[in-house]
Amino acid sequence: MSEVKKIATRESYGNALVELGKEHEDLIVLDADLAGATKTSIFQKAFPDRHWDCGIAECNMTGIAAGLSTCGKVPFISSFAMFAAGRNFEQVRNSIGYPHLNVKIGATHAGISVGEDGATHQCLEDLALMREIPGMVVINPSDDVEARAAVRAAYDYVGPVYLRFGRLAVPVINDKPDYKFEIGKGIVLREGKDVTIFATGLEVCESLKAAEMLEKDGILAEVINIHTIKPLDEELVVASALKTGKVVTVEEHSVIGGLGSAVAETLCEKAPTKMLRIGVNDCFGESGPAVELLHKYELDAEGIYKKVKSFAK
Repeated sequence: MSEVKKIATRESYGNALVELGKEHEDLIVLDADLAGATKTSIFQKAFPDRHWDCGIAECNMTGIAAGLSTCGKVPFISSFAMFAAGRNFEQVRNSIGYPHLNVKIGATHAGISVGEDGATHQCLEDLALMREIPGMVVINPSDDVEARAAVRAAYDYVGPVYLRFGRLAVPVINDKPDYKFEIGKGIVLREGKDVTIFATGLEVCESLKAAEMLEKDGILAEVINIHTIKPLDEELVVASALKTGKVVTVEEHSVIGGLGSAVAETLCEKAPTKMLRIGVNDCFGESGPAVELLHKYELDAEGIYKKVKSFAK
């Protein structure tokens, strides 16, 4: 059996920017002294005149991008999620969100899989923060194929977009001829009747593995990839919840404010359903190898399997 191809979505981000840069001269990339880590250095090498390093000054970078967007440019600002969404929140809200400007936010190194950088850099709150900003589109791709498609869709969309990328190399699961990315539309990856697993980001692959394990126990789990947290595919969420009667959300994010909250908000209004949220349970992360952290916090396939099995009984 051939080895599964693995690519970090931050790499996908850098490669996608180069692809778009060849097609669109109005695309500008800004970084905050992290081009090597965010992989915008790939774009910098290809288009040095359109890559601006703003130094360790994320808030200033955001203001510059806002100004560029009013001059007809399409700026992508880049930094770690902790800085792009956290340190930068006021500027994103007031300088990009409030005037609804056409700025894209490429946030890398999100979630606990940042690993050894520890709790200060493992942003587990960014989806919640960005969901709160009126008019902000929030996307969390699951693999290389989806990440590149998401960057392209973000460029085409007129308005602010938050894109979440990871540091850890993850399996490519969407390399299929019929794959289609559409903002605000979830994707059913596996049909089931006993429980629905709504997953996002790297947890999509882990949820698919967990579903295979559950099937051996006679539990048929429906797995749905929710790459767009906002706008949420409410129609699909409600339809699958009504079909299975039990819902689980899985995210590499706090259980507060992210995918779990978005799905719960929809279901409590439109189709009250028994529900379990899997994520980081109101605590900070810690330093350690990414794969070991995912296991410890029960965000790998084994942890998801155990929790869903107990819930679905």
